[in-house]
Amino acid sequence: MSRLFDSDSDHLVRATRTLASWYPNAVEPTAELHQSLAFLESDLRADTVVSAGYVLAPIATVLAFCALVFAVPSLPVAAAAPAAAGLGLGSTHFVHRLPVAAATLHRTRALGDAPGLVARAALRLRLDATPERAAVFAARTGEGPLARSLAAHAERTRGGPSAGLDGFASEWRSWFPALERSTSLLLAAVDAPPEERDDALDRALATVLEGARTEMAEFANDVRGPASGIYAFGVLLPLALVGVLPAARAGGVSVPAAAFVTIYDVVLPAGLVFAGAWLLLRRPIALAPARVTTAHPDVPSGPAAGIAAALVGFALGAGLGSLVASWATPVSAVGLALGAGLAVHYRPMAAVRGDVTAVESGLADATAVVGRRVGAGESVETAIQSAADATTGRTSEVFDAAAGVQRRLRVGVRRAFLGPHGALEHVPSPRGRATASLLAVAAREGRPAGPTLVTLADHLTELRRVEADARRELAAITGTLGHTAALFGPLVGGATVAMATQMAASGVESTRRTVGASPADGASLAGSVAPGATTLDPSLLGTAVGVYVLALASILTVVATGLDRGLDRSLVGYRVGLALASATVAYLTAFVGASMLF
Repeated sequence: MSRLFDSDSDHLVRATRTLASWYPNAVEPTAELHQSLAFLESDLRADTVVSAGYVLAPIATVLAFCALVFAVPSLPVAAAAPAAAGLGLGSTHFVHRLPVAAATLHRTRALGDAPGLVARAALRLRLDATPERAAVFAARTGEGPLARSLAAHAERTRGGPSAGLDGFASEWRSWFPALERSTSLLLAAVDAPPEERDDALDRALATVLEGARTEMAEFANDVRGPASGIYAFGVLLPLALVGVLPAARAGGVSVPAAAFVTIYDVVLPAGLVFAGAWLLLRRPIALAPARVTTAHPDVPSGPAAGIAAALVGFALGAGLGSLVASWATPVSAVGLALGAGLAVHYRPMAAVRGDVTAVESGLADATAVVGRRVGAGESVETAIQSAADATTGRTSEVFDAAAGVQRRLRVGVRRAFLGPHGALEHVPSPRGRATASLLAVAAREGRPAGPTLVTLADHLTELRRVEADARRELAAITGTLGHTAALFGPLVGGATVAMATQMAASGVESTRRTVGASPADGASLAGSVAPGATTLDPSLLGTAVGVYVLALASILTVVATGLDRGLDRSLVGYRVGLALASATVAYLTAFVGASMLF
């Protein structure tokens, strides 16, 4: 999200500047917009964004008016004009608030690093009670806005008594109060007697961990009701209404095709997007996964594999849809093409992320082994091999590789892990890199660093426990949204469409028999089940609900992933691809199965 406004080559930035150049008057941006663009490190100015929003309003109004008149010819101009004007004003508000929303989401992700940053600073203070060294170490071994903010404060106040820690805490106070309390305890620990310092540092870490745990528990409790509302009014009710359409037509109630398509394929998805954004913007902390980009050697640099998978998915979808119904061909072709393309394109990134998780799962055990060996008088260099022998899986492989690099290249601990050909060179794990950096410091300190490394192992275990607790708090919500998007929603949608189609066919047949018409007259009777009522063509019904099901799969998966792990592009793309493929197959399967039963 931070890259949304930061590049002159980006199409969105160029479009924003072009629109802003057409606005002749001066504008007064809000302080919040200034702060958001500064946090995103954007080259755009706040007045440029505000001017672009004002220019977009009349353009969006005209386009919306034309779309409404075209989509709903029976809609009076007196009704279309205010609706279009509302959409135009809404577009202006959207442009003005988009940088604020992007900054909020990015700040939420950044705060997920707060416990780790405090833990690194506390561990450095155990070795040397110097705030400046602790602040520099915590910032250097971290990534993201939080670490950059601490580095900037430490640089500005170099030589000061707090090393910028107090200014850093004040900057983030309104977003995460526990961080300020924890930082204050770190500074207090520096002035504490040596025999009390370790306990003070433990309290500092416990404060930020408990703050993260409390924030997530309160958030989970607050969003449970709104998430249930999204499920009820965005999924269950719309799909249930599809099933009552035949009854409504039998009662003489007309359902215009344009209105049905607009509601199910435009209004409802837009409502779900805004509701999902409302939930995500209220998330206090995002415990995001490691970032994986195309720069990683195990990730293809181009989209060739994803495009090939999309073409194969399109062909398979078209063939599968043709076996079900004529209207199913475009739905299944698009659904499987998008699903396969996204899943294959982001699959290598998911594999790298899985490797990071495997490495981090045994990191605490390996660090504890090193700490005990160093405390017993063994050097860090030889203790690394002992840790490799005492652990299993990917963590053992990483430590064994680091020990091998030390032997072959005659390098230190840092280069063995983080340097060229190092064991963590291609493992994008901030936690692993921070641990390797502390191991390098411990190699310089010698035997006194042993207890600190054991404490680091305890901290890593506690950090993983807090992450597990946070995800567990949201598991019921994210699980419901994810399963509804990929399976339950499409199953209900397909069965409902089949039931509505069969009921409509039964109504036509009943009417034909009543009036004594021949089977050839069924097509003419399909448009009038009851006096004054019109039916929706089964093809239109299946296609419109199919598009809604695919939109549902995408939107709910994005929301569920964002609540669970934050809006990481590769993670969201991979999960959306799987959800689209699953939703397409489930929708067609439910339609075929229900058609056999009704």
